Amino acid sequence: MIQRRVKQVIQILISLGIAIWIFWFLYKDIAFDSLVDQIMSSNWTWILLSLLISMLAYLTRSWRWTLLIDTEDGKKVSFGRAYHAVMVGYLINMLIPRAGEVARCGVLTRTNGISTGYLIGTVIVERSIDLLCLVSTVLLAFFVEQELFLNLASQLIDIASFGQKIISNLPLVIGGIAVLILITWYIFRRFADNGLINKIQHFFREILSGLKKIGGLSNPAGFWASSVFLWLLYFLTMYTISLGIPSTANLSSSEVLLVMVMGSIGMVAPVQGGIGTFHALVAFILIQLGIAEIDGKIFAAIIHGTQVALVLGAGLISWVIMMKLPSWTEPKTS
Repeated sequence: MIQRRVKQVIQILISLGIAIWIFWFLYKDIAFDSLVDQIMSSNWTWILLSLLISMLAYLTRSWRWTLLIDTEDGKKVSFGRAYHAVMVGYLINMLIPRAGEVARCGVLTRTNGISTGYLIGTVIVERSIDLLCLVSTVLLAFFVEQELFLNLASQLIDIASFGQKIISNLPLVIGGIAVLILITWYIFRRFADNGLINKIQHFFREILSGLKKIGGLSNPAGFWASSVFLWLLYFLTMYTISLGIPSTANLSSSEVLLVMVMGSIGMVAPVQGGIGTFHALVAFILIQLGIAEIDGKIFAAIIHGTQVALVLGAGLISWVIMMKLPSWTEPKTS
């Protein structure tokens, strides 16, 4: 037990150290005065609007979660309690990566008596659908910004010559793909008990079971609509804040979509609150869009900083509210 805790602490410290190092490396050459000037010159009406949209996204995510929690075990979860639990989860994620998902389930277990295992299952369904939405958003960004994607790819490989080589060796390529599929199938069958193989298979099984579970909900249309609406809100959050900062005010909606995709990928990284990884990927894509390097990094710092402030404020309020609620006790039967 002690060794496990020590291992967890070491993992947390390593992820935090990596996040701080990336952040320091990005901003070590930027004068603090430049950040202050950018903040002062920004239109805070747009930035505050982005925070309101973010709050609406948190509310939407909370409502969507209540649609998944359908159990006779414990007390029915109200929209308010689901929201406060979600915000507590976001708050914990700022300290310990991924721990927020367990924390929000634990909060509802204490106040509503629903088993933590069942609630974690609903969170897995949520995250599976979020992953599908992220992949769909990436594909959408590719279709609307194909030229930029191809330009980025051409910096790594010569696409034209690569395509010609594939065409000239088409039979070999098809055969190679077929062999790769057979080898993959063999590995999954032969080493089915391997830990890594088990994790990969379990991951895809969770996605499939999640899709099946949604079909059996009392309001599946509401779940899918809220999932799409949630990602629309993420886009609007990024779009409104881009309008509020002079250096990014002229970005097109498709370019902002690309920035949102990169930011979302940065937030998936196993570091506290996407610190460093979010800033690096957002700044990188903004530079590719013609934004000055300093302006791109400052934009990333402003949007991430305001979102962190929102999570800290709302999360702490939700924490206090949930901790003041009495623990759930099973009703006495006569």
